[in-house]
Amino acid sequence: MFQNHAVVVFWNNHKILMKSKNIRSPLKRKILLLLGAGVALGLANNPRSQKHVFKTLKREWRNINKRYLYKAITEFKQKRLVDFIEQEDGFTKIIITEKGKLKALKFKIDVIKIPRPLVWDKKWRMIMFDIPEKRRSARNVLREKLKDIGFKEIQKSVFVHPYPCFDEINFVTEYFQLRKFVRFGEMVNLSNEEELKLKFKLY
Repeated sequence: MFQNHAVVVFWNNHKILMKSKNIRSPLKRKILLLLGAGVALGLANNPRSQKHVFKTLKREWRNINKRYLYKAITEFKQKRLVDFIEQEDGFTKIIITEKGKLKALKFKIDVIKIPRPLVWDKKWRMIMFDIPEKRRSARNVLREKLKDIGFKEIQKSVFVHPYPCFDEINFVTEYFQLRKFVRFGEMVNLSNEEELKLKFKLY
């Protein structure tokens, strides 16, 4: 949902405007996510050595066509998403930059979903927030993201979902740097439970 709008996020207490332009290739996203997850990648200046390096890379990298991988890394370097560190042995270590980490985080937030269990445990997950007006942009994006992943708003700034989602909510609130403004818990009964069962198709 973020691909068509400018999104405001907060990183280390700094307000950042993330423009709608994005990396659309799933393979390029995978490369950046691997780097963001700390999966090491190195290149050699010598082509003969490079062939050996590629063979010894972790499986995640070997599954990517090496020509495509080099092309993507070059593009990321131009966009300052990765940086190169020259080493004394003639190899180059590739690391993700802070800008690259932000981009990788955005990929994760775009695809996050709440898995549906085979059997509902008859508990309701509730999230409530009271976010100051000066953080209105982040508040609005959080509200839209909660709706996007399936939450229903039962009153202003109060959302519910029937399935376990602590990890997903934890990630979303950390991403938008809103943890201290958000409360999360579980309930067994809700006054409008029958209506919610219909909305979530729990019958």
